[in-house]
Amino acid sequence: MAPIVSVEKLTKTYGNGFQALKGVDLQIEEGEILALLGPNGAGKTTLISIICGIVNPSSGRVMVNGHDVVRDFRKTRSLIGLVPQELTTDQFETVWNTVSFSRGVYGCKANPALIEKVLKDLSLWSKKDNMIRELSGGMKRRVLIAKALSHEPKVLFLDEPTAGVDVNLRREMWQVVEKLRENGVTIILTTHYIEEAEEIADRVGVINGGELLLLEDKKTLMKKLGRKQLRLELSAPLAALPPGLAGFNLVLSDDGTALMHEYHGDEAQGSVPSLLNALTLENIHFKDLSTRQSSLEDIFVALVGEKA
Repeated sequence: MAPIVSVEKLTKTYGNGFQALKGVDLQIEEGEILALLGPNGAGKTTLISIICGIVNPSSGRVMVNGHDVVRDFRKTRSLIGLVPQELTTDQFETVWNTVSFSRGVYGCKANPALIEKVLKDLSLWSKKDNMIRELSGGMKRRVLIAKALSHEPKVLFLDEPTAGVDVNLRREMWQVVEKLRENGVTIILTTHYIEEAEEIADRVGVINGGELLLLEDKKTLMKKLGRKQLRLELSAPLAALPPGLAGFNLVLSDDGTALMHEYHGDEAQGSVPSLLNALTLENIHFKDLSTRQSSLEDIFVALVGEKA
């Protein structure tokens, strides 16, 4: 099956000479949740803006459901919903009216039943007659999603969807995103919250300096790049590592009471047992051990650091 969004050799250079995108290739499958990570100025917003038809590319091609975003602008725009980071809504309009109006902007016929379903799915039904200015920040962000869904798009872009909301509201938003995916919507989100990508994304893309450094299934990425750390609390402190342990990736704590061993997850069957045997031969005993899996944030920082 062809990807619902296809980006090929996409570049964008602005009038001041700044090259925001440098030959980006990206295929997005229908029904997936893709998280795009990257520092400020990495090119995330430019990429989304081009796919959504807001910014023209300098070169390359973007296809949405088989339609070119430049040649078939009206068609592709009707297939896409965009939730901007900024809370841009008419503060003196009701929730019902602002969402219904958004549907009309796309030339769609009035469909009160659909608007009702969207508002109920987003837990906004009880607020349908409230003016936007009366809502909390989290509710306003839900209204933006409702507006983006009012014309029944196949693809939804969420630009920093949980920026500025507290932890509880953030988790509620994750539940909303998962429900949208269950309803068949393909979701692409940009985020600065690494745990957001770790929690809900199927695949993760890392952008920096206008280049897509990595695009990988989240679980595969964690397995390939995620490192583990084994920490051994020693029964008696060591002054230095004995020569017999030189072949292992070991770090002795400053006070000599703990050993840290880093390894890839798929190395565990070999390196950890060998290390424990070597400790026994050196007559080094430990009283406790613990392991730590590197997080997506560790991987992200390492990738961006390498590119910087």
